[in-house]
Amino acid sequence: MKAVVMAGGEGSRLRPLTIQRPKPMVPIAGKPVMEHILNLLKRHGITEVVVTVQYLASNIEDYFGNGSQFGMRITYSRENEPLGTAGSVKNAEDQLTEPFLVISGDALTDYDLAEVIKYHNEKKSLATLLLAHVHNPLEYGVIITNEDGHITQFLEKPSWGEVFSDTINTGIYVLDPKIFTYFEKNKQFDFSQELFPMMLKQGDPIYGYVAPKGYWCDVGNLSEYMRANAEALQGLVDIDIPAKNIGGNIWCEEGVEIASDAQLYGPIYLAHECKVKPGAIIHGPSTIGHYSIIDERAQVDRSIVWNNSYIGERSELRGAIVGSSTSVKGKAVMFEGSVIGDNSSIQEGAIIQPNVKIWPDKEIEAGAVINTSIIWGSQGRRSLFSRHGVTGLVNIDITPEFATRLGAAYGATLPRGSAVGLNRDDHRTSRMIKRGINAGLPSAGVDVNDINQVPLPVARYFIRNTDAVGGVHVRVSPYDPRAVDIKLFDQNGLDINKTTERKIENLFFREDYRRVYLDEIGAIEVLSNAEVTGRYLEGFNSIVDYEAVRKRKFQLVVDYAHSSTIQLLPQIFNKLGCEVIVLNTTTDDSSTGPVDDEGRSMQRLAAVTSALNTDMGIRIDAGGERISLVDDRGRVLDGMKMLAVMASLYLRAHRGGTVAVPVTAPSALQHIAKRYDGYIQHTKVLSHALMTAASREGVVMVGDGRGGFVFPALQPAFDGMLAIAKLLELLSTFDMRLSEVVDDLPSYYMSTTHVTCPWEHKGKVMRILSEQYRERRAKPIDGIKIDLGSEWVLVLPDADNPLFHVVAESVSSEQAQALAEKYARVVTGLQQ
Repeated sequence: MKAVVMAGGEGSRLRPLTIQRPKPMVPIAGKPVMEHILNLLKRHGITEVVVTVQYLASNIEDYFGNGSQFGMRITYSRENEPLGTAGSVKNAEDQLTEPFLVISGDALTDYDLAEVIKYHNEKKSLATLLLAHVHNPLEYGVIITNEDGHITQFLEKPSWGEVFSDTINTGIYVLDPKIFTYFEKNKQFDFSQELFPMMLKQGDPIYGYVAPKGYWCDVGNLSEYMRANAEALQGLVDIDIPAKNIGGNIWCEEGVEIASDAQLYGPIYLAHECKVKPGAIIHGPSTIGHYSIIDERAQVDRSIVWNNSYIGERSELRGAIVGSSTSVKGKAVMFEGSVIGDNSSIQEGAIIQPNVKIWPDKEIEAGAVINTSIIWGSQGRRSLFSRHGVTGLVNIDITPEFATRLGAAYGATLPRGSAVGLNRDDHRTSRMIKRGINAGLPSAGVDVNDINQVPLPVARYFIRNTDAVGGVHVRVSPYDPRAVDIKLFDQNGLDINKTTERKIENLFFREDYRRVYLDEIGAIEVLSNAEVTGRYLEGFNSIVDYEAVRKRKFQLVVDYAHSSTIQLLPQIFNKLGCEVIVLNTTTDDSSTGPVDDEGRSMQRLAAVTSALNTDMGIRIDAGGERISLVDDRGRVLDGMKMLAVMASLYLRAHRGGTVAVPVTAPSALQHIAKRYDGYIQHTKVLSHALMTAASREGVVMVGDGRGGFVFPALQPAFDGMLAIAKLLELLSTFDMRLSEVVDDLPSYYMSTTHVTCPWEHKGKVMRILSEQYRERRAKPIDGIKIDLGSEWVLVLPDADNPLFHVVAESVSSEQAQALAEKYARVVTGLQQ
């Protein structure tokens, strides 16, 4: 059997190590990672290999040649431009006339390839994928198989809400040449994203083989590279180590010199003719490359030093990586996660702080303290985006410098000369961060339309209805006054999707920005609030029946929660003919964030509403996106109750329409829809999914169960101001009080709890739940929803935190609580 070794990747997440070498040439235990793969193939009798190359292809071709020195026959298939995994293999179609193996040249593994080939033949499969269980499946293709091994479902690079298993695609395949009939030559095509889903849809024999034992590590980023090196030295993977074990798990190649008073604590790999000087201390797992020198009393702890490098007297490396031909001079210190690129020099006494990256060919002056990456870099974050955008503590995680880099990274994904709408809330923190972004965007050749401080729905509407290709909103977090949120929008005013987030993250972490020439720098135009809000009100007024509401003469208590909606809502209420008693109307620019606890605010609002005998109490959030309600009997309505109220009124007015809601919504909504010949469409719980649903045919309203409502007639975005107007309009149309709508709702009983779970166990929990409840599992939308007839439970992994949410509905409050607690115990037990 022939093998195809995929070796075309750039390894952008391994930068700066891969600036001057392709990813498969990164060394592990004395050999390039691809050499370990070739040795594995040879061990299983596969000696004819086609290597697909693209990035720095000559590095690979020069090192491996025709394969004769490795006892193999190697040919190369070059891509002039990236063609995707399947597209690159298609280039070698004429050499692959029989079933063949595909394996990545940049992963470390010792799987028994003979077993997966045997399995492929037994199943008479068209494509067999070798599968593995991993702690964090987000960066891989997640896969479900049935009892026979036939693949039934998979998803490429899911979010946590989409994870249904910790079983992932390793990128090792056995394929029949018939697969080439599915796609054309010289066109970009991917195995996991395109070919395999196509085969699955057509019912072709496509199987997954879960190896009973073996090691696999995708050397995809710097932390995984460190881990692969460590585990290779610890003997966790069966590879050929080209050195002699001299005891204490210390591996030495020829010519190594170790001073008699040096202290070495394995596992350690010392490559050809490296030198360890007197008093030096090395703690494993550590690797020292060819001809490198660890000078007197230097300390190397859990670090990797590449070839021809010098670690000076009394210097310290702590969990660091040093590239080739690099000098770390005396008394210099490199902390955890720091990386120095090739041909660089760290002068005496310099300090490289944790996670700082120094690109190749740089010199750091003596005594300098480097706490940001030089030229290009990476931040020590799990990911850049959370469910609320880019979020972090002010002047700790989110600094003006951070904001400028984020603006440049976002701008680099947009066309030169395009425009972006930029606004903020009223706080001075947001002003500072906004100005940083305002500097980064023009540097990438992007114009800025500064729309000042307008509510979020107004900003989204402006972006959607102008020639802007995107937008940015900066706000103090409504959940933590110490934090700031930076929300990025697309040309429709919606939150950017996951694909765009990944592009921005990639550019941000590499700091590989587009810097335009002088005459292409973007312009900044400051627009008046009247111009921006006037445009929004034109659309708003066109879909609100003011005359119907004026007849009711509503009496309201409104808590503005110090929000910027104070710019618009008073004139809207005046036009609606409402008599309004207002609370918390000031917007204080010196404030550090939200000061009112929402629970206490709602209790106060309920007391005032009840005491004054008004029609209702309304609180709008700081961004103008969500509302909270108190009815005319002084009852505070929770988020799901508000959703049920609005769904009932809206479907009554729009019979046969569809209301989109999250999977966490109660079944009472189905009963409401049935009353009015309407439909309920379930979506994922994240805001982007809900807003996207607003654009689907037949959808008349969207609600998130947390006070957020979308009305597609104006725009597919949450709008608290329009929600208030529409609620008053519908109550007027049907001549009902809010309490009457509430009392008319079908009863339902729900309970919610959460269970902490380490990140590395979340995928395993989802896989086992998916397998154990396969027969009862509802249609997969978000998390694992288990249908129990008259009751249901949803286990939903949190996207940002190491925990699961457990939501249950039953026939009584007590039984709903008991159901939620039962499955919380199940989730806890599955972590063991």
